Amino acid sequence: MITSDYLLKAIDRDKQVRVTIAHSTGLVEEARRRHNTSATASAALGRVLTAALIMGSDLKNKKDALTLRVNGDGSAGPIVASVDSVGNGRAFISNPGADLPSRYPGKLAVGELVGKGGYLEVIKDTGLKQPFVGRVNLVSGEIAEDLSSYFLLSEQIPALVSLGVLVNPDLSIKAAGGLIIQAMPGADDVILEKIENNVLQMDSISVVMSCSSDLESVLADIMGDIAYDVIAERPLAFKCTCGRERLATILANLTQEELEETIEQTGKLEVSCNFCGEVYQFSKQEIMDKKTKALD
Repeated sequence: MITSDYLLKAIDRDKQVRVTIAHSTGLVEEARRRHNTSATASAALGRVLTAALIMGSDLKNKKDALTLRVNGDGSAGPIVASVDSVGNGRAFISNPGADLPSRYPGKLAVGELVGKGGYLEVIKDTGLKQPFVGRVNLVSGEIAEDLSSYFLLSEQIPALVSLGVLVNPDLSIKAAGGLIIQAMPGADDVILEKIENNVLQMDSISVVMSCSSDLESVLADIMGDIAYDVIAERPLAFKCTCGRERLATILANLTQEELEETIEQTGKLEVSCNFCGEVYQFSKQEIMDKKTKALD
């Protein structure tokens, strides 16, 4: 059983196909714990977060970031994952308690929870004046199929996407992971078909992640007799960018009237981070001192 979260990126030696595979059990469990998600919400959130981390592995610079947003018309509400270029990610689901009964044994109703009506959006911030934004309509709400559609329509790259999360009876995460296989320009259909057949002969990606000892062996099964090289390996982790200082600055930007209204309504100044659920409490004097310092 794989004991750590990490990612491998490989390319065949004829440079016709690129494979990125990730084990994300620990970080998806961290997201589940922080947001107290239902079984189906955990599966939806874990798929989006895993996909974002795989896609974020293509970012080049330290300050680059990628946001994956899935906004369907199901009871889950918007699901958002944000990742950096070194394997750190965070995510939230708008309705963490949303759940639906499974239609089939062992198959959580993620598509129904997310909903088909809506869109999938990818935002890449690479330091340019305007970030790249790609958006496609949802195909199924299952996330993997929707991402395949995104790659084909928005980036003109044929891609096979597989994402999965296994949830234990106690709602903890048993296994999570994913893979994205992308055809390079001019790729030979024979090689693509061979790799696709290898993937289809495997168990679901979540079962593979629960049974495998490492990603290297999974990658070998995917590639079969096709020669390849591993071109990148990196650890993955759930990590939020919020912090007391950062949130105090946000509060300090509120007007005096807005601060007074907040205190009157809640009796305190409290901010909760959507992405990690961390709660920060501030005194009125602390924020007033921050406002004064900003004006100096």
